[in-house]
Amino acid sequence: QVQLVESGGGLVQPGGSLRLSCAASGSIFSIRTMGWYRQAPGKQRELVAVISSRGSTNYADSVKGRFTISRDGAKNTVYLQMNSLEPEDTAVYYCILGYPPAYWGQGTQVTVSS
Repeated sequence: QVQLVESGGGLVQPGGSLRLSCAASGSIFSIRTMGWYRQAPGKQRELVAVISSRGSTNYADSVKGRFTISRDGAKNTVYLQMNSLEPEDTAVYYCILGYPPAYWGQGTQVTVSS
């Protein structure tokens, strides 16, 4: 049983920053790709960023230069540093393990609004 526990969401003004965290626990037999998806109201869920076990990263074009994904392998934790947030970044953010995703977190709400 794998669990992904997310934290760090909230309300922030445009131009602000937030840092999301996701800790994986349970029967993790190998170090795997971790990352984040998001789903805005009325839109399809989309990839935000992923990071491989070796540290290779991939970002959605809409967040390049603003978001940074990182991981702590010893803690099985992935982070998403989000800077210069825009109202369009408002969504529920989901942590994933494996790519294509094999496991999903419960989601954390990020709201960017003045």
